[in-house]
Amino acid sequence: MNRVPRLLAMVALLSAAACSAEGVPAPQVPQARTTASVGAAAAAHVAAPAKKVKLDIADITPMGETSEKVGVGFPIIVTFDRDVKDKAAVEALLEVQADKPVDGAWRWVSARKVIYRTKTYWKPHQKVLFTARLSQLPGNKAEDVTRRFAVGNANISVVDTRKHQMKVYRDGKIAKKIAISAGRGGLLRNGVDVYLTTSGVHLTMGKKSVETMTSSWMGVTDPKDPRYYKEEIPWAVRISDSGEYVHQSAGYYQYLGRSNQSHGCVRATPEGAKWFYGIAQRGDVVKITGTKRKLDWRNGWSYWQLNWTQWKQGSALKP
Repeated sequence: MNRVPRLLAMVALLSAAACSAEGVPAPQVPQARTTASVGAAAAAHVAAPAKKVKLDIADITPMGETSEKVGVGFPIIVTFDRDVKDKAAVEALLEVQADKPVDGAWRWVSARKVIYRTKTYWKPHQKVLFTARLSQLPGNKAEDVTRRFAVGNANISVVDTRKHQMKVYRDGKIAKKIAISAGRGGLLRNGVDVYLTTSGVHLTMGKKSVETMTSSWMGVTDPKDPRYYKEEIPWAVRISDSGEYVHQSAGYYQYLGRSNQSHGCVRATPEGAKWFYGIAQRGDVVKITGTKRKLDWRNGWSYWQLNWTQWKQGSALKP
């Protein structure tokens, strides 16, 4: 596959997949800014003298309430403009307030990036406010940063690769059943069958009405090679960094609902794929079952692969 976002080096091989796209992640928008006071929990971590620093936020994902609605599994991904030395002090200054609150926790995945995930899915149809009180960090000249998110419908899809069917639930009610064809398997790379769709809890990460998918991910770029392909695929909804999508099947409709024939993606009927594309929000839940290949939590936004206890272990704050 070519030009997908980089994964951590230790999982790059395990997350290789066969449905490959030339696309890149959706561009992010600059954060909105405001000022606010700090709470008691944050004060406990920043009271001690500290060296003067200049720490600001480079990116917040997803976008704000005026740009998109997000799904009930959505994470808040905060990337700082430099390495964070005192993660506990900074984490204590990050606040999440929801109209319909649920427990949540931050997890550091690098020296600059921290991710907020809830214990259970967000409640649908609400607003969530994120605030980074960076002005309260001793010696820091940055202003406070805020972003408000809009949570839309609770779109939860269940893909059964053995029954070759995807059921889509909206706000708890079955909305559609779609005949699908998942990864057929059969291509081993260092003991990993990269033609198998990964089983686990995926989140939708973006979508394109037409996505270019090629064979370059497996080093095949010569059009004369019988393994070569370059196809324009309609209604593509991305669900991992490794190139897995829910998309319209490029022909081969006879296999939909009957057998698994893809290179790892979830192929759907033209009508079903277009409908799913139309309702898809970033952060929607797509649960895939029935394959022997497990989804790695570091592959895309697959953070729900960790249980709650495991997730909280990535926080810099003591319980």
